[in-house]
Amino acid sequence: MTMNTAEQLLHLHFETFVNDHERWKTLIADDLVWELPFAPALGHPARLSGRDQVLNHVGWFVGAVENFRFHDLKVHPGAAPSEASAEVKAEGLIKPTGRLYQQDYVLFVRVENGKLAFIREYFDPVRAAIALDAPIPALAS
Repeated sequence: MTMNTAEQLLHLHFETFVNDHERWKTLIADDLVWELPFAPALGHPARLSGRDQVLNHVGWFVGAVENFRFHDLKVHPGAAPSEASAEVKAEGLIKPTGRLYQQDYVLFVRVENGKLAFIREYFDPVRAAIALDAPIPALAS
């Protein structure tokens, strides 16, 4: 069975993002756009465009976490099979700091040609900053 609806790809995204990152890379389009509206609070980009930018940005995260797992996943189909959203909780250990990272995520996705072509991800940047022991540049201004 080909996994090509947004709902199916969202399930695969959460199954493979950390635990089988090489397989996850096969789920994304070369021109994937990944929007992270709250990431600038951490000094990260609000938008990643294309496979190289996405893989460069998410690669550090995958390498920095240990025992990371998603749980309590709720996937909501969109009006069309090419759209879906998800709510999920996650937790893991941030290796460089030894701190527990617990997060709630909301994602909206769009699929084109059987691949994730668009992701918009919302998360709490304060939780991320605490776990990463990172400054919040938005608070300095």
